[in-house]
Amino acid sequence: MAGATDITSVADVLRLVEAFYTRVRPDPVIGHFFTELDWEHHIPRITRFWCMVLFGDHRFEGDPITAHKKLHARLPMRPEHFAHWIELFHATVDDLFTGPKAEEAKQRARTIAGVMMHKVL
Repeated sequence: MAGATDITSVADVLRLVEAFYTRVRPDPVIGHFFTELDWEHHIPRITRFWCMVLFGDHRFEGDPITAHKKLHARLPMRPEHFAHWIELFHATVDDLFTGPKAEEAKQRARTIAGVMMHKVL
C-alpha cells in the first residue's frame, strides 16, 4: 500500500485485526468458522493476543489451542483451511502495513498456523 507504515502500536494491531476479520467473515473457504463468534468479546481478545505476539504485551489471557480444538470438534478443519487463513492474513498485512514488524506479523502467523494445525488436527 502506498504510504503504508509499519505496525507500531495497539491501534495498528486493532486496525489489522478488524480489517482481517472484515475480510474473513464473508470468505467462502473459512468464513463459516467465524459465524458464531461474539465479536464484541473476540476483537479485543485477539488484539491482545497479537499485541502479546508482536510486542510482548502480557495482557492476553486464554488458551487458543483448546478453543480451536473445541471449534474443530464442531466444525472440522483441514490443512487447506490453515493455508487459506495464512493467505488472507498476509494479504491484510500487506494491504495496510510495510516494514519489519509487518514482516514479523506474517512470519508469526505462519508459525502460529503451523503449531495450531499440528495440535488441533
